[in-house]
Amino acid sequence: MDYHSVTMTGQHLLFSILALTPAAATVLVIVLAVLFVLSFLVAGSEIAFFSLTTKDINVLKTRQQPSFRRIVTLLEQPKTLLGSMLITNSFVNIGIILISNILIDSWLSGFAFGFWPEFLIKVLSVTFILVLFAEVLPKVWATHHKIWFASTASLIIEIFNSIFYRLSRRLVRFNDNIEKKFSPQNSSTLDTSNLDYAIDLLPDHEATTEEKQILKGIRKFGDTEVKQIMRTRMDVSGIEAGTSFGDVIKKVEELHYSRLPVYRNSLDEIAGMLHTKDLLPYLLQAENFDWHSLMRTPYFVHEQKGIEDLLQEFRNRRIHFAIVVDEFGGTSGIVTLEDIMEEIIGEIKDEFDDEESINKKIDDHNYIFEGKLMINDACKLMGLPADAFDNLRGESDSVAGLVLEIAGEFPQENEVLKTADFTFIPLEIKKNRIDKVRITIDQKPEETA
Repeated sequence: MDYHSVTMTGQHLLFSILALTPAAATVLVIVLAVLFVLSFLVAGSEIAFFSLTTKDINVLKTRQQPSFRRIVTLLEQPKTLLGSMLITNSFVNIGIILISNILIDSWLSGFAFGFWPEFLIKVLSVTFILVLFAEVLPKVWATHHKIWFASTASLIIEIFNSIFYRLSRRLVRFNDNIEKKFSPQNSSTLDTSNLDYAIDLLPDHEATTEEKQILKGIRKFGDTEVKQIMRTRMDVSGIEAGTSFGDVIKKVEELHYSRLPVYRNSLDEIAGMLHTKDLLPYLLQAENFDWHSLMRTPYFVHEQKGIEDLLQEFRNRRIHFAIVVDEFGGTSGIVTLEDIMEEIIGEIKDEFDDEESINKKIDDHNYIFEGKLMINDACKLMGLPADAFDNLRGESDSVAGLVLEIAGEFPQENEVLKTADFTFIPLEIKKNRIDKVRITIDQKPEETA
């Protein structure tokens, strides 16, 4: 038997092995279709998930659908999620290539093609199908329908994220270690503390103290959320929908607010907004005048919405007032245009603001604050970084909430609560509400020496 006959025998044997039965070919085609669907969803999800803006995510947090909650949960670890997607897509595409190779070999077994023509047919056909149906189409679709695509694929992504979670975590850690070793120690990008320090170094003839505060406010403006500047629920005054017209007028005169929320039963059921200027033409109306027709539609925002986006929406809608809601739809507080502007230019006082404030500095280490004061504002008054209490605050946003987190239970008046760097003393407690707190910045040994 010569070499040529041996070669021909080997080729016939290979063709007989690759010749699939109709049933086997059908199964492989079905598996290939499933893999293409998975590749379509995973490839599109890379665009859909990571093109969601902060605004989109905040909207999703207010929705109750499981798919939307899955998106928010998955995006809590974006690097791990992206790693799982890439791993999944790689395995799926490898599967598509292997099965396509088997099917094409089976279909071409009856033709007398040489090696290179067969190779070119495989490469061109598989590449075209992969690029079109597993890369271009899903990513174009996901770009135009990102929320719909992400919610549709969220269950599949969650399953594969769970399967490859450990492998993805290891790859992310490995990548982070490489970045730390090869990235320069002195990065050219300044962090926020360095920017603030650079602003403070500006000479007085170039920027006054007030101008420096405005520059700092502009710097942090894009990173501030509504929850950090809003007036909390306990400080919100509103009008019950069943109130008579005469009592509404008295309430407006008492509060001196230009806008008031109208609620039914509780602040969690906001019925509308009442602009006090709308009452002016009707001041002489009878006690039974139906003032409800003067209410305006309330505008609701999520507490994690960025104030930069909110400012733009206030401008577009020509409104100055919004109701802040939490993830369960309950009322967290209110936010106004004035609150946003104060983040840039500092506190704005009008004729109805109290001149005397409980919040005051006793000395460089002792301060007294209202319990309702936001933690971020307390840090500013004490000259501390905004994250000074991050390891203590838990989910709290006010000084009173911070005290409750540290105490672990409701504290007693004048009870001393110590942490590693601070001492907290509730000075006034009324009706289970902490009204006044003293905070002491503990001096380190080198400071007292």
